[in-house]
Amino acid sequence: MSEIQNHVSYGSCCAGTCGASKDITGCRFTLAPMSDRYIDIILGAIQKVDTSKVWANTEKHSTLYRGKRIHVLDAVKACFVHAYDPDVHMTMETTFSKGCPGDTDAESYLAEDDILINAPSTKDIHFPVLCKISLYPMGVSNYMEHIAHIVNYAIDQGIYAGSTHYVTVLECDVQDLFAYFDYVNTYCAENLSHYVFEATLSVNSPTK
Repeated sequence: MSEIQNHVSYGSCCAGTCGASKDITGCRFTLAPMSDRYIDIILGAIQKVDTSKVWANTEKHSTLYRGKRIHVLDAVKACFVHAYDPDVHMTMETTFSKGCPGDTDAESYLAEDDILINAPSTKDIHFPVLCKISLYPMGVSNYMEHIAHIVNYAIDQGIYAGSTHYVTVLECDVQDLFAYFDYVNTYCAENLSHYVFEATLSVNSPTK
């Protein structure tokens, strides 16, 4: 007879009710430099990020930042910018989330101030990025309206490069891209109780 396995339980989680009482935004991401130096590039970038204003954890698959929205975005941007090498094709897979009914207050840090601690080292760095995004508004019937809103905002900002199955494609400078990410996460936090926003960033791709 096989051993009885322990199953997970999410209790009475339901749409529209966040499991965390704190205002926590999270982002899990994976850097993928196409280089023999991938270890140095990934770990070097992670080590250059000042994570004093977020809760951070790096394990075998990915890195997770949790905390106040602006500081999470600041840290993710810093990691991507510090990993950039003009001679290396690299991608970053990101998943932003806020309001999950299964979330908790644990493993988070909410800094008291809004000073972006990594901005001085990233704000003057520029390079082009190709990006695909997908927004998943949870627990609402009019979800397509929210998706259309962020796509139209990208069009208005001049960073929209097209739409295809399941994704919207953006092409712009890294500074404009993370400004857009900030807008999307702010909009979603103000208009949705729970959302997931996924983005794949690519630089220096040999594919034209």
